[in-house]
Amino acid sequence: MFESLSNHVRQTRTVLSFIERPLINWLVQKVPAWFTPDFLTVLGVIGSLITGISYALSYYHPVWLWVASFGIFVNWFGDSLDGNVARYRKIERPKYGFFIDHTLDSVSIVLIGIGVGLSPFARLDFVLLALIGYLLMSIFVYIKTLITGVFSISYFGFGPTEARVFIVIGNTLVYFLGAGEIPLFGERYTILDAFALFFAVLMIVLFVASVIIDGNKLKEVDKGKTQI
Repeated sequence: MFESLSNHVRQTRTVLSFIERPLINWLVQKVPAWFTPDFLTVLGVIGSLITGISYALSYYHPVWLWVASFGIFVNWFGDSLDGNVARYRKIERPKYGFFIDHTLDSVSIVLIGIGVGLSPFARLDFVLLALIGYLLMSIFVYIKTLITGVFSISYFGFGPTEARVFIVIGNTLVYFLGAGEIPLFGERYTILDAFALFFAVLMIVLFVASVIIDGNKLKEVDKGKTQI
């Protein structure tokens, strides 16, 4: 089972890859030697912690949204460079790297999500639903990687980097324009509430559809009718 992790192929086809990939290739050559993969992984988690705490503190003043955006950048820097630095320096640890990187990715998204839910701009229950959808899709991706040996971190041109850019743009808009209000059934919801609920539904529907589609493909593979 674990051999598929050692030899798995990464697929990243996103709308920002043409900018991100050259930037990462340049950065891995410039970062100091003490920027080890482990250090960068921890740095990514620290970035998400900064973001989560800043969202919670935005309850007192929206200026904390700028700190939250800075945390998103730190998270991107650490999370995007850890594995790339390891591969550039030829010090890969495929099994450990896969394990620790994606375990802490889940921790990071939970830290950020809870922070958003504790802010005055989104309901915690809606954000938790979005987290559930995200984690379901993460579990699906990891299981599929074990079976197929292909790790895909993007869907329809949208991946983690695009999500981070979207969050930063959202923070900026909320800071200058406010979160807005949508009256519905006697309640008032913010635009972020609507986005969180939409994201939750999207992730859950995508999860269910992916399980059905890939499950049927794997059933045919086990029957010997086709290949992955």
